Amino acid sequence: MPFNIKTTEDKMKKAAEHVSVELATIRTGRASTAIFDNIKVEYFGADVPLKQVANVSVQARTIEIKAFDPSALQNIEKAIMKSDLGLTPVNDGKLIRINVPSLTEERRKELSKYARKLGEEGKVALRNIRRDANDELDKAKKSAEMSEDDNKRNKDAVQKMLDRFIADVDKFLVNKEKEIMEV
Repeated sequence: MPFNIKTTEDKMKKAAEHVSVELATIRTGRASTAIFDNIKVEYFGADVPLKQVANVSVQARTIEIKAFDPSALQNIEKAIMKSDLGLTPVNDGKLIRINVPSLTEERRKELSKYARKLGEEGKVALRNIRRDANDELDKAKKSAEMSEDDNKRNKDAVQKMLDRFIADVDKFLVNKEKEIMEV
């Protein structure tokens, strides 16, 4: 099978988007519905994403969760308590309110360190995709499917693509760190 640079680009794009999504789930001092993206709620015996069983909205520093089925409120509350968000839900029987307190300096530093770790994992994934693409290119060259010049041209294109996606990850990271450190 001949080398397809579009496939490599798609893989890199997905890896960079994954980092962006993961960074969005990190709680900052601001109330945001994105922090609940990874929370699963037990609903009729299955773990389903919170957004499939409730409407999540933000009012200033408060998040309100209104379940589509009021019987799910208890399970939603348990799921939030079990998560590592450090938030305390208040269930009034109709909806759940969560006050988002300001982060302490220590907690902000921890979250910033965690964000950098996620960013580095994303960069490693991107580099692994480049390595796989380069291995594929070398195999194509050895089997005489590709000329030396085409091989070099494709490797340069893959490297430029990698640089672009790493710059994107760095941009996501800088924005998230700024958001986390904001008081």
